[in-house]
Amino acid sequence: MTVILGIETSCDETAAAIVTQEQHVLASIVASQMHVHAPYGGVVPELASRQHLRDLPRVVEEAFQQADLGWDDIDGIAVTYAPGLMGALLVGLSWAKAAAFAGQLPFIGVNHLEGHLFAAELNQPPLPYPFLGLVASGGHTCLYLVHSGDLPDYELLAKTRDDAVGEAFDKVAKLLGLPYPGGPAIESAASASQPTSLKFTVPRMKDGSLDFSYSGLKTAVRYLLETQAKEGKTYSAEEIAAAFQKTIVDDLVRKTLLTMQAHPVKALVLTGGVAANRPLRERFTVAAKAKNLPFFCPPIAWCTDNAAMIAAVGARYLKAGKRSDWNLPAIANVELIPATPYVKSA
Repeated sequence: MTVILGIETSCDETAAAIVTQEQHVLASIVASQMHVHAPYGGVVPELASRQHLRDLPRVVEEAFQQADLGWDDIDGIAVTYAPGLMGALLVGLSWAKAAAFAGQLPFIGVNHLEGHLFAAELNQPPLPYPFLGLVASGGHTCLYLVHSGDLPDYELLAKTRDDAVGEAFDKVAKLLGLPYPGGPAIESAASASQPTSLKFTVPRMKDGSLDFSYSGLKTAVRYLLETQAKEGKTYSAEEIAAAFQKTIVDDLVRKTLLTMQAHPVKALVLTGGVAANRPLRERFTVAAKAKNLPFFCPPIAWCTDNAAMIAAVGARYLKAGKRSDWNLPAIANVELIPATPYVKSA
């Protein structure tokens, strides 16, 4: 049995996991930094890096204990190298390189987005290919056509032009005086809303693409809050949250379905932290059923940042005889380009 240790420190979650080559999760530990960043209403990069330094050794040890394994049982180490906060990435990448070098183990750099795409296969049978994957998270909103899973082959079909969907949730929550993180706060407030006539819109791309843009939506919320009293209208925070959330969900579903018209697929996958949003999951379930397509969405624990998805992708590359160069750098901003950081194993 081939076993991979995964490390994830791309943003504000310190995570370690142990996963088999067959995508079976033996251990998954995540240390949240929510208490560190909540007073600031968002992630503070320097604080995130320092907390990773404190938490990573403990989190790895807890993963070994949960799996009832030791270092001698590990066949390789996979770690997120991009994209993310530069300081946070460097903590995990440096730690993983050092551990792999000391243990004479293969070292595999994994793109965070690639991890999200395959989180739906954790503890599950392989997905049908090709599939359309929507990654909706705090830093990303993108649609990928995934042609293969052996040595993954991707095609980026749509991406965010400005604010990612999770970022928009956080910013609007802050405008409404709701707590961080914004996603759960917006969903909770929206569920308490009375029926409302309030509506928002998102822009259509002038070039006809299906890229995502939510910066203007955030600005529309701010403008409404600044002007509604002057116009004699007062919408509650719950009503605004409900209208905002509906606009986001409608846009994500609409653009995904339009993309499917041009790219026939065998399955639909929703993943990333925003995939934990219940109305979004429900709408995608209904939309996929109407298209007679299987729909896959990871459990909420594997929608948010975790190391199990990183280890699982690392296992794919190790099986294909790939490993990363020791000089692989941390990269804050990069699209998902498969195989770029890998060289053939000796």
